[in-house]
Amino acid sequence: MPFGSWLPLDRNKALAGMAGLLLLLTAGAAKAAPPSPPSYSLYVVPQFQAADIQSSWGPILERVQQETGLRLTLKLSRDIPAFEADLNSGKADFAYMNPFHQVQAHASQGYTPLLRDSKPLVGLLLVRKDSAIKSVQDLQGKVLAFPAPNALGASLLIRAELSEHYRVSFQPFFAKTHANTYRQILLGKALAGGGIRSTLDGESEEVRAALRVLMETPPTAPHPLSAHPRVPQAAQQAVAGALLKLANDATLKAQFEDIPMPKPTRADYARDYAPLEKLHLERYVE
Repeated sequence: MPFGSWLPLDRNKALAGMAGLLLLLTAGAAKAAPPSPPSYSLYVVPQFQAADIQSSWGPILERVQQETGLRLTLKLSRDIPAFEADLNSGKADFAYMNPFHQVQAHASQGYTPLLRDSKPLVGLLLVRKDSAIKSVQDLQGKVLAFPAPNALGASLLIRAELSEHYRVSFQPFFAKTHANTYRQILLGKALAGGGIRSTLDGESEEVRAALRVLMETPPTAPHPLSAHPRVPQAAQQAVAGALLKLANDATLKAQFEDIPMPKPTRADYARDYAPLEKLHLERYVE
């Protein structure tokens, strides 16, 4: 056989062998690669600025993944109405929401509250510190600012209290965020406005000093962290358990206070949020 007649055959064998070796190496690498951790979305009601929400939740979620092996991706809606749309369409796997959102989301999607803070939620009706307004009756027919129609403490409870208890009529203006509401008051565009203690405490000393509380609403259970029913029970309990543990970690104390959920406890829909159904706050939803 001439010399050149067997060279292509050997070359083909060599190429086939190399291809087989590459397949083995690729398969081995695939087997060695660790599986991606289960991933879930966490939507947070935008009652604070986006950067503040990120700085408080980000470090906590990193630690939750270390504790549970579950990845929670923080999702930020542009404003409270957009958050409500995301929630009621079931986009969120986990969500931190206000108590009335919980009532709505429980009815529409079956969201179950897992945790809430131990301290009750109280709505605050605020005016400028130098305002001539002395009583709630002085607000008759005036423009009042609120973050959103369905913000519980800062809007629904206050509007219901003004209408049902004080019989005060007013013109609501929805500023979309708590920060915007406080500035509407300070700029004189609204004579009074709704807020809650946690967002007021998150403002600068200058803003806090320029406002005073005219009225407080009766207390109710605060914002819960809730889960959509599609999230496995094991994952729900793992996340809740990790957060309860991490709340005792001194290195995360500031982050839990900023959520705010400094002292989380287990939540129960029937005990904590079903009573809100009896207030018929849907009459004030816009």
